[in-house]
Amino acid sequence: MDRFLIRGGNPLYGDIHIGGAKNVALTVMPCALLTSETLSLKNVPDIADIRTMCALLDQHGIDISTDPKDKHHLSFKGDITNTEAPYNIVSKMRASVLVLGPLLARCGKARVSLPGGCAIGTRPVNLHLDALTALGAKIEIDGGYINAVAPKGLTGNKFVFPFVSVGATENTIMAACLAKGRTELINAAREPEICDLIDCLIAMGAKIEGKGTGRLIIDGVKALHGAEHSVLFDRIECGTYACAAGITGGELRLINGQASYMGSVIHALEEAGVEVFQEENALRVRRTGTLRGIDIITEPYPGFPTDMQAQFMAMLSISEGASMISETIFENRFMHVPELNRMGARINVHGSSAIIRGVHSLSGAPVMATDLRASFSLILAGLAAAGETNLNRIYHLDRGYEAVDTKLSACGAKIERIKSN
Repeated sequence: MDRFLIRGGNPLYGDIHIGGAKNVALTVMPCALLTSETLSLKNVPDIADIRTMCALLDQHGIDISTDPKDKHHLSFKGDITNTEAPYNIVSKMRASVLVLGPLLARCGKARVSLPGGCAIGTRPVNLHLDALTALGAKIEIDGGYINAVAPKGLTGNKFVFPFVSVGATENTIMAACLAKGRTELINAAREPEICDLIDCLIAMGAKIEGKGTGRLIIDGVKALHGAEHSVLFDRIECGTYACAAGITGGELRLINGQASYMGSVIHALEEAGVEVFQEENALRVRRTGTLRGIDIITEPYPGFPTDMQAQFMAMLSISEGASMISETIFENRFMHVPELNRMGARINVHGSSAIIRGVHSLSGAPVMATDLRASFSLILAGLAAAGETNLNRIYHLDRGYEAVDTKLSACGAKIERIKSN
């Protein structure tokens, strides 16, 4: 397995280009299953999870081509030849379950393996299934697979999500676009990624109202057509590199960053002593003083995102005073704590909360990544630590961040990918 060798202690200065959002691209790519025409997507990140989704769509019968002049521009077109999403692909990535709604809506049947992904909690798919059942699907779980049928097609209905679920909202929106009649979704997720999915579907001919609110109205249409869509910038990647400026005491321009999509993260950065300025097409982030301890609670959007929790924990580990982070979304998302403590952090976990007592400095150590966001929290710690940090199992990182070592090295970081033998 590849690993990163990081020699810490250098403040970061320079420009970092923020790419398209992984969590948008993985959501809009299954929209190709909703039409026989071409769906053209720009600003798609070049990461492992995208390649996994391409492999999944390919085996469903979708032809995928890459613009020879732009590897971030992909086109999808084809007729569905297979309605089964197999375990060997779906087990690699939880977002694979998002083919369920489109397959069911377009073909009236789907057989989808129960999903995999990062080991950060159970993340059951029951809300996906409950919402699709409300639209008329008949669903059963058998042998680790979701077997869903709607031989007469889906029918619009009202569904109230008992709690906010991004994935279930996405799956249901896509399915409802081809359902007969009107669907009303209450307590729907409001993330920017949901809004970008809606923009893509509307460009394909869908009729959706309520974007950005917890109440969505979807009037089903007989068919969707092809479209061109540019994927929204990745607010999590942007926030992650903002933490890199914060933990190293440097200054970075995050090209394509937009503060309007990152409100709670911007507030937390500023509260911790990191300055953020919106420029025309970039966020300028810098720290000139000491970091301050703060308290954070992860919540659905517009609250603080769970995907930024690990990165902030690393940054706050060298702040003045104490901080507390409470995780309300996933129950196993503190697995990076023992690794950070190996580097000299003082973090204690009590149930769903972590108490961080800031230390003056961290020291390099061999550490191991446990999931995607935890991987980058250890990079951040390594950038600030004295000595060398060896980060193992970086395949987690490759799932969601593009060219990390290249981007950081260009800003003064000493980070090297060591290829495995």
